[in-house]
Amino acid sequence: MTDILTTYGPHRDLLYSSVLADVLDGLGHRNSVLPADLRPLKPEWRILGRAATLACAPVAEVPAKPYALELECIDALKRGDVLVGTTHGDRGSALWGELLSTAARAHGAVGAVIDGMTRDAAKILEMNFPVFAAGFIPLDSKGRIDAISHGQPIRVGDCVVQPGDWVFGDIDGIVVVPANLADQAFAGALDKVRGENKVREELARGRSVREVFAEYGIL
Repeated sequence: MTDILTTYGPHRDLLYSSVLADVLDGLGHRNSVLPADLRPLKPEWRILGRAATLACAPVAEVPAKPYALELECIDALKRGDVLVGTTHGDRGSALWGELLSTAARAHGAVGAVIDGMTRDAAKILEMNFPVFAAGFIPLDSKGRIDAISHGQPIRVGDCVVQPGDWVFGDIDGIVVVPANLADQAFAGALDKVRGENKVREELARGRSVREVFAEYGIL
């Protein structure tokens, strides 16, 4: 099996989420994209890494050991991981922030994708640690949401994320590539990028879009 980070990491800036999503569609995997409102705090940020999953849920009071599983999850992060966390729809407080970003980076993580809210946005931007989230809120998660599991499959929107799946994110959104499709998906995406570059040149010359599509099958 290909070492995805070694083989495709150097080409990360050539890839984009729409191409990966197209290739996965072609492979029959049509639920690869996380909800559209999960955005990078900085539009230029891109991430590529393995999914490390965290599931949280609303709580009505402060647990006896607040943050316990969340901190366990952070301490389990490895080099090249992307933390993917779900709050199961709760957006009343911030699951993520600057200190967790600092710890995640120190463990080798390359970014975080939060199906919920973050805070400390200015500090996260300053440290240049890629975080994708649904928005910002200053409220702490303590006594509002708490982790219920980590390292288990989670559902984010229509997409099931398995630990060890590959996560690619950019300004257009976040694509989750199942581990068993990664070799095909990333190789196919780079091929499609090369094809799109040719199509772009042809269209810039003023050729008919129909003719170019008929010749290359790319749009």
